[in-house]
Amino acid sequence: MIVLAVLRHDERLADMASGNQVSASTVRRWRDEVIGLLAAKAPRLDRALKKIAKRGGEVVLVEGTLVPTQCRTGTANRKNYSGKHQRHGLHFLALTDEKGRLIWISAGRPGRTHDATAAHRNQLVEHLKAASLGALADLGFLGVDKPDDPDDLVIVTGFKATRVRKLSPGQKEANRILAAGRAPVERGFAHLKNWRTLTKLRNDPARATHLLRALLVLTNIEVSR
Repeated sequence: MIVLAVLRHDERLADMASGNQVSASTVRRWRDEVIGLLAAKAPRLDRALKKIAKRGGEVVLVEGTLVPTQCRTGTANRKNYSGKHQRHGLHFLALTDEKGRLIWISAGRPGRTHDATAAHRNQLVEHLKAASLGALADLGFLGVDKPDDPDDLVIVTGFKATRVRKLSPGQKEANRILAAGRAPVERGFAHLKNWRTLTKLRNDPARATHLLRALLVLTNIEVSR
């Protein structure tokens, strides 16, 4: 319960320690142990996709998000600055099912990482093809999937207008339909970000992947109740 309070409400370790008559180092140890145990239960990408396919699913929803971190000085932290979000953080890629239930979350990468780059590094297209699934994504994933035959496209991203090329009415309608199909992914992230410890990560960024995966497991337990 102490660890859940720390994660849900972003309580300071010292405050939780004094209120429960233990040391701050003990609370820290409990937190790290619980996070490690929960993170180990988070599904791998291939297994998560196979589970969706096994229960009759046809598509998943993919989204990238930035989890804010403290702004640390030094050149090593520059890669964590996201120009898109105008802040420091870590980039995570996540998948949900068609109802918005989180099924997988990637390892954390520097905040400047582009959604498409993260998809390539996680071999998302290859895993989707292996599971015979498709994915709905926003324009940040444009160009990730480039099959020779357009009918073999597994990641659908919609159409992007440019200064010299406007969208046709049919393309605009296709984008509206895609946006409606992707709407549940926002609910998945909303449930995840209810854990206030993600408001701004203060712990070691190297441990952020374990934290996010632990919260994925807790979120799914909470949503399923």
